[in-house]
Amino acid sequence: MAEEETELSDKQKKEIAKWFLLNAPAGEIQYVAKDLKSVLNNDDVYDEAASEAFPVYNKSHMICLEMPGRFGDVLVTSYGELQGNEYLDPKTAQVAIVDHVKQVCTEVRPATDEELPTPYVEEYRCALEAEMLKYVSEAYPKGSCSVYCINGKDVEGPGNDFELVAVISAARLSPQNFCTGSWRSIWNIECKDDIQVLELKGKLQVGAHYFEEGNVQLDAKHECRDSTMFQSPDDGAIAIASLIRHHETEYLASLEVVFNAWLISIPCASYRYLLTVEA
Repeated sequence: MAEEETELSDKQKKEIAKWFLLNAPAGEIQYVAKDLKSVLNNDDVYDEAASEAFPVYNKSHMICLEMPGRFGDVLVTSYGELQGNEYLDPKTAQVAIVDHVKQVCTEVRPATDEELPTPYVEEYRCALEAEMLKYVSEAYPKGSCSVYCINGKDVEGPGNDFELVAVISAARLSPQNFCTGSWRSIWNIECKDDIQVLELKGKLQVGAHYFEEGNVQLDAKHECRDSTMFQSPDDGAIAIASLIRHHETEYLASLEVVFNAWLISIPCASYRYLLTVEA
């Protein structure tokens, strides 16, 4: 006699739905969500799963959203998260209110003085952001970047340590060619004034998905460290950006063997294609 099948509880269904949402490839969570909603056939379970999964997914993928009012774009990251669904955009000193499930920015407000670094720290942050923007525009045509102060934003002058983080997020979505690709890098920069050193810790992640007549995914991660002298804001920014460029270029070169192997059987899965070629 066959065993009677056990119906999954709503809690179990929610956890399974969350897993699928959280593990969706870059730029594909809305496709997964649409299918899940149809399969679940239970709006309450879906809404609960989506409300919990989307914020985590959006922050981990550091998605870029357009802010209303011609303020530009904002990266949704844990480093810029303030409260609720509010995210700081350091470039414009604006705070974006985000609808995570719809993946849109609904409102914008000016950041308060308490949400921004002191003028001393801001000088270093702005200088680094300017150099990073130059680098990203050259290396990742579809990319965005932001620089945040995550420690010591109240430092008023020399003699105190503070910490910046530079994040880069790039995605190339080409569903009509059955492939997507993403790049995410996070660079923590500890500014140690007492020993006149800037210490860098980088976390790099590459993702690619090819799904024509199959389902092939790549998820590669790499960590690295480096350091340079604590200098003036402009000189320090140039030195940091140069180190970041070196490490990222070196890592991408090391992945060429992997991508070339893919290209034998998957013509459009080149990472550089995914990030730089127009669909």
